[in-house]
Amino acid sequence: MADLYLYGAAYCHLCDEMRAALAPLAAELNLTVHWVEIDEHPELEEKFREKIPVLVFQDQEICHYHLDEQALRSHLDAVS
Repeated sequence: MADLYLYGAAYCHLCDEMRAALAPLAAELNLTVHWVEIDEHPELEEKFREKIPVLVFQDQEICHYHLDEQALRSHLDAVS
């Protein structure tokens, strides 16, 4: 099982879209997606505000704005 972190904000339609797109992929690949609302963490808000949503795996950004399934699969393959 792999842990992904999805950084986003409340009332962000792109965040909602990426969360929805990730759900079936997470189930298929046995991934856990941790939602982190950047509004609750000033350092994360400063780091990610212009790029949300941001999908991160092992401290490496996989994609932002929209889910890049190919990039995620490639990254997971490279680390397994």
